[in-house]
Amino acid sequence: MKLLVLFLASLLAAAAALCAAADVQFQATNNAAGTPGGDRFASEIGIDYTVQVLSSASDFIWSTFQQSSAADRKDVQLVTASVDTFSSAESGVVAYTVDSAIHVSAGYIAGYSGDVKTEITGVLYHETTHVWQWDGAGAAPGGLIEGIADFVRLRAGYAPAHWVKAGEGDRWDQGYDVTARFLDYCDGLKPGFVAQLNADMKNGYSDGFFVQLLGKSVDQLWSDYKAMYAAN
Repeated sequence: MKLLVLFLASLLAAAAALCAAADVQFQATNNAAGTPGGDRFASEIGIDYTVQVLSSASDFIWSTFQQSSAADRKDVQLVTASVDTFSSAESGVVAYTVDSAIHVSAGYIAGYSGDVKTEITGVLYHETTHVWQWDGAGAAPGGLIEGIADFVRLRAGYAPAHWVKAGEGDRWDQGYDVTARFLDYCDGLKPGFVAQLNADMKNGYSDGFFVQLLGKSVDQLWSDYKAMYAAN
């Protein structure tokens, strides 16, 4: 009887997850089949798993951004991810997103030393955030945009070991892991801060958002953040 109850509970949880993303479709393709990266993707990650991650990442992002209904989000019906052979000009690029289309480097997958499935899961959480986040109508600092995407990756539990530690970095808008750690600090001061900041960035951007939400300028917050970790 206990096993039946657990089974039914798992079915209900799965159904709830499907309903949350019912208005969005997710697709994945491997355009690098036959290359080392494409073959490693097929054997260690796979299309089905990638589609699952796109869906679960979207659910997590909506929750993190406190977007409980489709009306709160971007009007996106299809999110795609493809594994591609990048050009020489894109050497060193792990992944990028254009609108709701995510592109992941087959070369990066081939050369990654470690648990590539977990690594690409984290990459997909970052890139899927770009699909759903607001960018201040193009006015927000690029480092902040990348930092919010890595903040989501951090909160989802996919921060890799090579990231900077909390308190490290030169500027609050340095981007990626540096800004993600700073945003995590800010969100600790006021839970839901990043969700509110993202919402405020729907139609524009100002550094004044930090003052409005936390009562201090972003430069003062950065100084406080650095001082706290220097003291520790």
